[in-house]
Amino acid sequence: MTNLELVFPEIFLSLAIMFLLILGVFKKNSSRLIQNISLIVLIITAVITFNETLSIKQILLFNDSIVIDYLSSFMKIVTLLTAFLVLVISSNYLKTFKIFKIEYPILILSSVLGMMVMISSNDLMLFYMGLELQSLALYVLATFNRDQLKSSEAGLKYFVLSALSSGLLLYGCSLIYGFTGSTNFNLIAEQLNTDQYALTFGIVFILVGLAFKISAVPFHMWAPDVYEGSPTSVTLFFTIVPKIAALTVFIRFLYVPFLNLIDQWQMILIFLSIASMLFGAIAAIGQTNLKRLIAYSSISHVGYTLAGLATGSNEGIQSSIIYITIYVFMNLGLFSCLLMMRRNNKYFEDIEDLSGLSKNHPLLSLSLLIILFSLAGIPPLAGFFAKFYIFKSVLEQSMYFLAIVGLLSTVVAAFYYLRIIKIMYFDKEKEKYDTDHSFWLKFSLTVSTILILIYFVSPSQLIEVVSRINII
Repeated sequence: MTNLELVFPEIFLSLAIMFLLILGVFKKNSSRLIQNISLIVLIITAVITFNETLSIKQILLFNDSIVIDYLSSFMKIVTLLTAFLVLVISSNYLKTFKIFKIEYPILILSSVLGMMVMISSNDLMLFYMGLELQSLALYVLATFNRDQLKSSEAGLKYFVLSALSSGLLLYGCSLIYGFTGSTNFNLIAEQLNTDQYALTFGIVFILVGLAFKISAVPFHMWAPDVYEGSPTSVTLFFTIVPKIAALTVFIRFLYVPFLNLIDQWQMILIFLSIASMLFGAIAAIGQTNLKRLIAYSSISHVGYTLAGLATGSNEGIQSSIIYITIYVFMNLGLFSCLLMMRRNNKYFEDIEDLSGLSKNHPLLSLSLLIILFSLAGIPPLAGFFAKFYIFKSVLEQSMYFLAIVGLLSTVVAAFYYLRIIKIMYFDKEKEKYDTDHSFWLKFSLTVSTILILIYFVSPSQLIEVVSRINII
């Protein structure tokens, strides 16, 4: 039980969840209190993670099933801080729909705990346990606004398709266990021969299951409906946080046990990447609902992330991690704008509702302009650098076709981002939105916008942090 303190963040978070559940049962009208305690718990967990694990190269615990290294520490901190911001900016939204309940922060914490387990997993069974803990919480969150039919429909769709993907994952795990005699990544790598083509079936099933979870094409069908139907605060969580954990699992699963079989899984990733980039960019053009547009946009962004992983190099992995980090604060800013579109306690989600926004809300429209330009990859904004790192790592591996497809989908995506900007600045203005927003909502939007704007001043800061992550 040496180095048990290294998993103290997970232990602390588990105990906090149990305490909050008991508190919520015995203390009536404790929603605000549990919300505040949850925020404190997330910050403390992030601080513990930072202090105890950030300087560690690599340590294996619990019969090598848990790995603590720089990758796990970085991804956990990003996950915890993102979950913190999601919680604080969604309070007013939940109160408006009268769904500000004790279960919401507890479910967010449970989901984050599952993601932390996934991020540190070095074993197929532990990864699956973390995934299910995350998924069970997300099923409930998707249906959190029970009074709306769309929310119930979104939860049901997510549950059915996610259960299917979990079954495929479990079948893939059983195949790999059957052919190698182990579920531990390191042991699988030791027993692996490059001619064990039977393992390809197991790898394919697991990749299909993971592709479902991150909504990569052609396993994306749940995303637009779930994103549209779920409460906006939940959609924000769906859009960002699970993708951080899923990316880490992709890295660990492919690059630790199956690096020698790269010829067998590389083409799968390339296909998923190309299909996601193209389909996400094209399908978003015809959307009228902002949340559905964000869903297709996120599918396209998943394609770019997978493009970095498909390179089979450390630089590719690092570029994907940088991409997902920049993607996080771009989407935080985007959803902060969406949560500000409120008038008389009613939230608006259609693109047409942005009509003439620049005339009534010049600062809000300016922030949204910067965020959309960044998502489109316009220099010198942060989104440009995110795509630049991906393209650089892809070209270094001579994967020219993947780079061309990525560039084309960027051009297509720029069209619907520019369409939104045109509607904001040139269409006839509508009635003004409410301006009495919470401090944290304004803070999230301001910080996201500033980070996107000033990233080019010192891009080396993030690169330096991520460059310490060396998997191969």
